[in-house]
Parts: sequence; C-alpha cells; structure tokens
Amino acid sequence: MQHLINWIEIPARDLARAKTFYSHILQVELRDMQIGDVRYAIFAVDDRFNCGALVAGGSQNPTEDGTVVYLDGGRDLAKVLSRVKKAGGKVVLEKTFIATEAGYVGLFIDTEGNKVGVHSMT
Repeated sequence: MQHLINWIEIPARDLARAKTFYSHILQVELRDMQIGDVRYAIFAVDDRFNCGALVAGGSQNPTEDGTVVYLDGGRDLAKVLSRVKKAGGKVVLEKTFIATEAGYVGLFIDTEGNKVGVHSMT
C-alpha cells in the first residue's frame, strides 16, 4: 500500500456553514463541486493522494461517534484549536503531547456535529 489515506469526506448538514468553519480554523480555501445531488467543498492541498472534502447530500450524516479523522494542524495545532470556538465549534481535547515521535493531537466538534482531530509535531 502506497498511501493509507487517499480521500476523506467530512459530512455536513449545512455545507456553507461547514465551509466557513473549516476555512476559518484551517486558514485554507475550499473549492465547490457537485456530482448528482451530492455537493462538495474540496480542501486545497498540494498532495493529490492526501486530500478530501466537506460533503453534503446523499447518505452523509455528521457524528461524534465512529472514525476520527486527524487533519494537519500546521506547525502548531494550538493555533487551529484557538479558532474553533469563535468559528462555532467546541474543543473537546486541548493540545496534548503523545510522544516525541508522534507529536501532539487535539480534538474538536465542528459546526455540523463531527468529532475531528488535528495533529502537529510541535
């Protein structure tokens, strides 16, 4: 296996609200796309084998239970977490050291009700 993750979909009830939230906390742009009745807001990334989108429509249902996706928290994920509350989300795990080899993680609940993680080495 060359890549563990090729594509991630984060469910959204309100795509515009979710797009505003993630644009704010990650300081990234998202590109809109639609396939049938499913709408996407695709994260702008450099690695085409490590990408994903917010997605609304079809069978997408936000949840705090189940698989947790960890997004790139940049140089210091505390900066991302510091923007979560202002953007309408809730931090459920502040920046936490895991190990020298693994760095730090944090968790938040987004505006749609998904539990999502962030990771950084510092």
